[in-house]
Amino acid sequence: MYEVDQPVSRLAPLRYVGRVQLHHHRSGAGEPLLLIHGLGSRWQMWEPVIGALAARHEVIAIDLPGFGDSPMPPPGTRPGADSLTSLVSGFLTEIGVERPHVAGNSLGGLIALHLAVRGQVRTATALSPAGFATRPEMLVARASLWASVRAARALSGQADRLLAPAVGRKLALSLFVAHPERMTAADAAASTRALARAPWFDATLPSLHVMEFTGGEDIQVPVTVAWGNQDRLLLPRQARRAGRAIPSARLISLRGCGHVPTTDDPVQVARVLLEAAAV
Repeated sequence: MYEVDQPVSRLAPLRYVGRVQLHHHRSGAGEPLLLIHGLGSRWQMWEPVIGALAARHEVIAIDLPGFGDSPMPPPGTRPGADSLTSLVSGFLTEIGVERPHVAGNSLGGLIALHLAVRGQVRTATALSPAGFATRPEMLVARASLWASVRAARALSGQADRLLAPAVGRKLALSLFVAHPERMTAADAAASTRALARAPWFDATLPSLHVMEFTGGEDIQVPVTVAWGNQDRLLLPRQARRAGRAIPSARLISLRGCGHVPTTDDPVQVARVLLEAAAV
């Protein structure tokens, strides 16, 4: 576990005092590639691309603390990207992985960038990362996520039936993916239930701040920022701010993709991740 003596300051590491376990999927061989999901999601969001990635890398796809099947963090841990970055860093220490490649989506993208600032990764790829929204954009995003989790909680018991037709998936999931009909009904229902039951969602949502990413000019590792051009949650114009904040970053537009792009176009997303890790 981790011991937290005081609220976690910006990018201050937690004091590691024992084992920490995050639920995770591990496959493939080669240089390690860590995959980090976004707020309310789970490691399975990466399943459409894991096969292609595992052909070249040892892939480690995690459930963040308080999400998916991972336990809550220790009592007293302040919610937010800083604490999550420290917890993920400690997990890597526990499993003996040093300086992996890392890719993250949304909140996971912000964590990936924080790890890059710390110099703890070989390369970092952020897919529509949090951390670059203006105040109005953040207010809309928070409200949209708040409404989405409430809807998921209300409907999770009927998710299999409601999301079986393509029109149901489109109505329920179009905030997150550009082509919900490309998701299987089973995956859509499972993702909805994961969002509904994520115990650290409510505390983590208000911890997301306006333009919170800093330190990009100090990054010494290759960074790729890829943004879905149909992202309805974190708007594509935020990519330009990411480029200004991280002058060395390579910016890519994911054509035809939404906020969570892995089911929209797994071939395109896998290609971007592999190319980023090969730099």
